[in-house]
Amino acid sequence: MTALVHFHSPVGNLSIEATDEGVCAVAFGAGGRHRPPVGAAAQDHVRAALAALADYFAGRAPRLPPLVLRGTDFELAVWRALMAIPFGETRTYGELARILRRPGAARAVGQANHRNPVPILVPCHRVVASGGLGGYGGGTEVKRWLLSHEASHMPVLR
Repeated sequence: MTALVHFHSPVGNLSIEATDEGVCAVAFGAGGRHRPPVGAAAQDHVRAALAALADYFAGRAPRLPPLVLRGTDFELAVWRALMAIPFGETRTYGELARILRRPGAARAVGQANHRNPVPILVPCHRVVASGGLGGYGGGTEVKRWLLSHEASHMPVLR
């Protein structure tokens, strides 16, 4: 069982899901019905995720809650690399593939980004196409807003 809450953000409603181990999903939209937390730990993780998102959208450096990321070894490596991209900066899919020592894997990096279960907290919006913005699960306008938000708060968020 998981705890599910909704958060109203400047980029629309977000659904946040957590288990006793940590936050396992952030989704755009308000899908699903509120569920009571199954334990105190899940409730604490939800509160921590809400605080992190509130800080992020207020232009303050968020303290990340424990995250439960499930994926392939490659996806996990991509998601760790995403968390290493500083606020206000971007990398291309190709650059991220080279960082991971998989120079021909730009498309695979894009697919791993697409499967990121915890957007914003695991900042897949910081990866752009070599020729422009690229896609985003929350939509390109949301991606553009997030990047602009980070750029305007960069000294504080770093």
